Amino acid sequence: MLARRSVARLAAQQSHQLGAAPKNARNMATLREIELRLKSVRNIEKITKSMKMIASTKLAKAQRAMNAGKEYGVANSEIFQHTPSETPSKRKLFIVVSSDKGLCGGIHSSVSKATRRAIADTEKPVDSDSPVMVIGDKSKGQLARALGPNLALTFNQIGRDIPTFADAAGVADLIVKSGVEYDSIAIVYNKFVSAISYEAAMVDVANENTFKESPGFRAYEMEEDATKDLAEFSLANAIYAALVEAHACEQSARRNAMDNASKNAKDMIDTLTMQYNRGRQAAITNELVDIITGASAL
Repeated sequence: MLARRSVARLAAQQSHQLGAAPKNARNMATLREIELRLKSVRNIEKITKSMKMIASTKLAKAQRAMNAGKEYGVANSEIFQHTPSETPSKRKLFIVVSSDKGLCGGIHSSVSKATRRAIADTEKPVDSDSPVMVIGDKSKGQLARALGPNLALTFNQIGRDIPTFADAAGVADLIVKSGVEYDSIAIVYNKFVSAISYEAAMVDVANENTFKESPGFRAYEMEEDATKDLAEFSLANAIYAALVEAHACEQSARRNAMDNASKNAKDMIDTLTMQYNRGRQAAITNELVDIITGASAL
């Protein structure tokens, strides 16, 4: 029994002499742990810097596409100015524009919060069971928790690189053929303010009934198919303008997020480097003290 205790005591002394952390120092990090953590943070910094460069390159392309796509929105606004709605709509269809990718800050939560506020606003005559259609998996997951019964249709893999009018036309075609009943349409998207800021915006889109009831269109004799095609084409134009602007906001937010992540990684590297150097200096000092003490004893 005494032999076992002696062996355990000697093993504890040897482990303490080899530089292991004492038992009572639970939060004390060894130099090896600091070195490994420092290496992982440096690898993370390289990844975030690379993602920032990629996002900066994509942002320039997204801004050019956004400037070209805004022309579709301007054409739509001119048409909608001549089709004012005479009766307030109660069952409004909300089309939320987001994306499937993350690592871009709170850009997806901004449109989700704007949609929830619009539905919960009691001052506007909007039913609480208004249908919601979401483009992108990120906002879909957020709205599914708060507005699960309202979700009527969701889309993914839309505009993986730069959104095209074909993507918007496909979404508009599925919305028209979905059979969801609504009085008006509102598109919720992120509006591009500058390269470092964005804000949630909402644009109203006229549907087929609005075109038929407007005085400006009643003055002309038009076939029913023409009005239906015009409404679907206007919806596709509005969705395309929202998609390209939201894509530019996403790239801008991702670049800013990766820039902030790189700065945080650099600060963490500086802190860990200082901590590692202090620990290394303390270990060297202890070794020198042991050597000097041994030499003095001899």
